[in-house]
Amino acid sequence: MTSMLLYDPVFLNHNAGPGHPERPERLEAIASGLVPLPAGARMRAPKRPAGVDELARVHDRGYIEAILALRGKSARLDEDTAVSPGSVDAALLAAGAGIELVDDVLDERIENGFALVRPPGHHALADRAMGFCIFNNIAVAAASALARGISRVLIVDWDVHHGNGTQDIFYNRRDVLFFSTHQSPFYPGTGDANETGRGQGDHFTLNVPLRAGLGDADYVHAFNEILVPAAETFKPELVLVSAGFDAHDGDPLASMRLSSDGYSALCGIVRDIADKWAGGRVVLMLEGGYALAPLAKSVRACVEVLGGGTPAAIATEPSSAGREDVRLAKQAARL
Repeated sequence: MTSMLLYDPVFLNHNAGPGHPERPERLEAIASGLVPLPAGARMRAPKRPAGVDELARVHDRGYIEAILALRGKSARLDEDTAVSPGSVDAALLAAGAGIELVDDVLDERIENGFALVRPPGHHALADRAMGFCIFNNIAVAAASALARGISRVLIVDWDVHHGNGTQDIFYNRRDVLFFSTHQSPFYPGTGDANETGRGQGDHFTLNVPLRAGLGDADYVHAFNEILVPAAETFKPELVLVSAGFDAHDGDPLASMRLSSDGYSALCGIVRDIADKWAGGRVVLMLEGGYALAPLAKSVRACVEVLGGGTPAAIATEPSSAGREDVRLAKQAARL
C-alpha cells in the first residue's frame, strides 16, 4: 500500500504571532516523529499552490483577492487569525497540496495520502478567515474532486472543534456527506446534532457533539454507530479527513481523552470505509493539535494505518455518557 505524505518547509513560514498555539513547531514535531518513515509511506513536497479558480469553487473571489493582497505583509484577520509575510504563500500551498493528493489518488498514482500542512482550514468560511484558518483546504480538495467528475465525497472531521466552515460550504449539497465529531459545548459554537443540512442537502450533514471527557471507546462507538451506516447508504467515491489531533488527552486547548491508539482506530475505520466504497481512495489533511508530542505520535499512528498497518484495538466499552451522546446524534440523523 502506497501512502504519500506532502510536506514543505514553506508551511513553517506562517507565523500567527507570539504565543499562538498554531505555531511552526507543530509541523517540525510531526516531521521529526516520522523519522524513519513508517512502512508503506513516502514523503515529498507539494508541487504547486492552489490557483484562484480552484479556490473560487468554495471561496468568494473578493475574499481571495483580499487575502492575496496581504502577500508579504502582516495583518490580523480576526481575533484568533493573523498573517505574517509568509502566510499567504503557505496557505496557497496548503490548499494546493489537497488538490494534488486528490488528483494522485484519482489517477491511481498512490493509494492514499496525508497533507501535512498549515495553516489549517476547516473553520474558514466562503468569505472570511476564522479560527486559525485562511482557506478551507478540505473543501477546496472536495470541490476539486467534484469538478473532476466524482459524484459523492465523504468528509470526516475528527478535530475537537466543529468544522463550521466546511459544513457551511456544503450545507445545501447532497454530493458531499459531512460527518463531524467534536467537543460540545465548545468553540465555534456550531455543530448541534440537529444541524443536518438544508434543501437538497438535508441529512447530508451528520454532527456528533460529544461532552467533555469522552475518550477512545466513545469515539469508536460514534464512528461505528453513525459514520459506518451512513457511508453504507451514501457509498462515497472518495473519502477526505479533516485530521485534527486536539481531542487528544494531552492537548492544552480542549478537554477530550483520545489517545494515539484511538486515532489509529478511527483511521482504521475510515480506511475500511474507503476500501469498501471508494477503491481505497482516502486523503487526510492536517487541522488542529497543539501538544507537540501527542500530535507527532498520533500523526505517526495514522500514517502507519494508511501504509497498511493494523489499527489499534480499543478494548474498553463506551461510557454511558458516550452512549447517550451517540444515541441523541443518531436520533437527529434518523439512523
